[in-house]
Amino acid sequence: MSLSSRRPILYLLALTSVGLLGLAPWILLPSPAERRMAVPDVKTSKGVSTINEPIYPIPRQMELDARKVALGKRLFHETRLSGDNSTACASCHDLGKAGTDQLPRSIGIDGRLGTVNAPTVFNSGFNFKQFWDGRADTLEAQIDGPIHNPREMGSNWPDILRKLEQDPGYAATFASLYGRGIRPDHVKDAIATFERSLITPNSRFDKFLRGDGAAITAEEREGYLLFKSLGCVACHQGVSVGGNMFQTFGVMADYFADRGGPTAADLGRFNVTGQEPDRYRFKVPSLRNVDRTAPYFHDGSATTLEQAVTVMARYQLGRTLARADVDRVVKFLRTLTGEYDGRSL
Repeated sequence: MSLSSRRPILYLLALTSVGLLGLAPWILLPSPAERRMAVPDVKTSKGVSTINEPIYPIPRQMELDARKVALGKRLFHETRLSGDNSTACASCHDLGKAGTDQLPRSIGIDGRLGTVNAPTVFNSGFNFKQFWDGRADTLEAQIDGPIHNPREMGSNWPDILRKLEQDPGYAATFASLYGRGIRPDHVKDAIATFERSLITPNSRFDKFLRGDGAAITAEEREGYLLFKSLGCVACHQGVSVGGNMFQTFGVMADYFADRGGPTAADLGRFNVTGQEPDRYRFKVPSLRNVDRTAPYFHDGSATTLEQAVTVMARYQLGRTLARADVDRVVKFLRTLTGEYDGRSL
């Protein structure tokens, strides 16, 4: 298949043109339409970098309604949103586990196994789309997915609203914020507002970007330079170090054939659009707090950062990295761990 058939207009960029240290394979970049969509889904106090880099700091605070954040936090941990009252959003996106469940695939109601690895909820408001396949444009739209999925929460809005309306505390809080009656969009607005509050600023790398040269070590800086020179930064950049474009998994070699064959979930964006260029395409994941979010990839197949870096180099860049280079990149990635509520994840 020609590259021109994979998108109406082809956008190619030599990695040296974005300030990288050496040449890497030409890559397919998001079109202007995709870049217009790649706007953080949040209102922020802007994170300002003192250095001209393709990665920039997470803002230190958000401009959000504190009352909605509090209600959304309660709903995020509310098991009554599931069909059997056993599973909450937090079951698969545990804030104590860096916003994940640390499982290759999530477990929903009745012990049912999901089809993909649960991405972290931290910094999800910065994503240009939600879900690995990008089928939801906003955090609000994303909430409908797990609620109705029989493998996840297995519920429906009439049942959820009935349960919430029977709780005097919820009824009063919703009335004070949204007026009488509880509607699905009220629930989604509150949860999404809470999720937008889940930012992790003040990583050591953010401090470096803001001008603190001592925030990272010489080895970690070497790892960042290697991260750029290899071409990783072409897909992993911006405030989330990812989350702002789609890319095909297996650009330089057939990852799925080598793994043993594709599953339905491996089709990625193709399951949403039905367009052949979207086969095996996924939203590029954020690398924020990546040291805390194993296992990795949509299939949860990489159990360590070292393994993930090695796989990415082979299948996305066509490179076999020396162990010393893998270690350098991993050292850099570990500087991306931030803080939540003033404490390191």
